[in-house]
Amino acid sequence: MTATEQHAAERGVVAKLSTLDRFLPVWIGAAMLVGLAAGRWIPSLGSLLGAVEVGGVSLPIAVGLLVMMYPVLAKVRYDRLDTVTRDRRMMVASLVLNWLVGPALMFALAWMFLPDLPEYRTGLVIVGLARCIAMVIIWNDLARGDREATAVLVALNSVFQVVAFAGLGWLYLHALPGWLGLPQAELDVSAWEIARAVLVFLGIPLVAGYLTRRLGERTRGRDWYERRFLPRIGPAALYGLLFTIVVLFALQGEQIVAQPWDVARIALPLLAYFGLMWAGSFALGKALGMGYARTTTLAFTAAGNNFELAIAVAVATFGVASGQALAGVVGPLIEVPVLVALVYAALAARRFFPAPAAEPVEETRVPRS
Repeated sequence: MTATEQHAAERGVVAKLSTLDRFLPVWIGAAMLVGLAAGRWIPSLGSLLGAVEVGGVSLPIAVGLLVMMYPVLAKVRYDRLDTVTRDRRMMVASLVLNWLVGPALMFALAWMFLPDLPEYRTGLVIVGLARCIAMVIIWNDLARGDREATAVLVALNSVFQVVAFAGLGWLYLHALPGWLGLPQAELDVSAWEIARAVLVFLGIPLVAGYLTRRLGERTRGRDWYERRFLPRIGPAALYGLLFTIVVLFALQGEQIVAQPWDVARIALPLLAYFGLMWAGSFALGKALGMGYARTTTLAFTAAGNNFELAIAVAVATFGVASGQALAGVVGPLIEVPVLVALVYAALAARRFFPAPAAEPVEETRVPRS
């Protein structure tokens, strides 16, 4: 395919997007502003939204995340996951990026930008340890990444999150600063708390998506499932995303607006982190010879962070009014618009990859008994 044909194809894809998809940055910006305004001007809204929690996260946010993730996980072709697990390059690269490079980079940036603000610095380190298992699914889908690879990598990161989070917290907040002669901090979090968050925010939509596909294909066939059913439930993912953003910023709006200078200080290392992790991971995928879809998946799973977990851990350990909690709150304030911009950067970079061969939808109708 020539460059002209590639650009024409990309314009065709954009032209077919719904109004919701095409103007997503506008809707996300509006959702953030609505949430901030509501949290700032409606008395006791934050305490009302945070009154009921699931896995340490506000129930409305939990509902929004589950609604957001279910349609995307229902799109995954679970019978093809073995093609992902056989891709050792991607699996190893993802583990290295998420559990060696990511936490180390955030540690370095936190100390570089915030040497005089220990609470915010600790909060950023916690953000760096919380690898993404929720919103990365929708960013990857918007960027036309590999859904099957995303499901596998998110599940893999979830296992490592349960096993490694507390140990890495001790390493980066206590042991490593001590070795370097720097001030130390402690992190009190149990593996069960992490496992509970993973089971709620990944386990429920993953099981629901898997069962939906299995039952839908078994009763009506893959052609009906992918051409008729999935388009009907697809918009719910973006509605869930927008709802989550409104609630999240409503919960923390007053805190963000009241400390604009502190927010700006925290934002700088976060901007550097998201940009460096995404660009470095994307370049690595390209260098390893991966196609566009898996390179995109590698980049977004490495760059995204689990802000729900980071905020819950910071609040549980240091208190809701702590600097550590504020750093966790600023995470999505920066991550959401930056990763939306990176979705468009990824789509623009498709021209540097060979066009994938068109794949027909398979018919797998099973006779009804």
